[in-house]
This record gives sequence, structure tokens and C-alpha cells, in this order.
Amino acid sequence: MMLTRRRMLAAALTLPAAALMPAGLLQAQPSEAAERHTAVIHTDQGPHRLRVEVAHTPAGRAHGLMGRQHLGAERGMLFVYDRRQPATSAFWMYRTLIPLDIAFIDRDGRIVSLQTMPPCESARSSECPAYAPGSGYYAALEVNAGYFADRGIREGDCISSRVLDGRCQ
Repeated sequence: MMLTRRRMLAAALTLPAAALMPAGLLQAQPSEAAERHTAVIHTDQGPHRLRVEVAHTPAGRAHGLMGRQHLGAERGMLFVYDRRQPATSAFWMYRTLIPLDIAFIDRDGRIVSLQTMPPCESARSSECPAYAPGSGYYAALEVNAGYFADRGIREGDCISSRVLDGRCQ
């Protein structure tokens, strides 16, 4: 994807949030108070169930999976938004240690974009790439890299969870 000035500006405005967070918030393990739910990815090959931590506050979404050294099999993090996020609203891997796949999800629970995000090894947040879906979204699901490809999950498949308003049809 070619980066336009608008996309670069959007990334520049969203990326610094984690760098400004107090060091105490950049813990390596999930909070004991983290909300956890089951998410189901519905595919032609059948359902795939994941246990997900839910990030639905600005601080939770900014922190994400930063500092984690491991993400268990059949585990993930679900980022939920109150309103539609623009197609240029990007995720990044600053201070994230494990490679991840991300699925961007529309209002109906459909996957609109799938991407793989390798860890950013730079100590400077401005040097980490941004991963934008190219379509508006209401949620995003991060899992271990390779999870989607290994299970044949693709754009158009549907993700349901109690915390998502959309229903898979």
C-alpha cells in the first residue's frame, strides 16, 4: 500500500500515544481486571473459538499486547470501538515483542482486512510501520501470527462475540 501524506499524518497522530504512557502502564502481563470473553470466527470450514481479552478503553487499546513475551494458543485481544474508525486508523507494533495477525472487523462482524504484523525492533516509535486496513472498522482482533492462514480464515468471514454488536448471518 502506498503511503499518502494523509495516511502518514494519520499514523503520526495515532502512533505517539504509547510513547507518552507512564512506564508503569507498560506491564508485560495482562491486568487481573482484564475483561475476557469468547470470540468465534465463522468460516466455511467451521467455527474457530478463541479466548480474548477485550480492550474497549482508550488506555487499554493504546497498551494492547505491548511487552508480552507470549500469547497462548487460541488466545487473542479484541479491540472494540464505540464508533466507526476510519480506513486510515492504523495499528502498530511499537514495544510489541511477538508477531501478530490482525483482523479488522466491520459493524456486522465481517472481516474487512487481514494483515500480519512483525514486531518493531526500533526503540523509536516513529520508525515503526503502521498497519491500516483500508476500510472503516468497529473492532480489531489480534492473534498469534499465522493463526488466520493456518485455519483458512479470510476476508468476508465473520467474528462474533458477546461484546460485538454485529451478528454473523
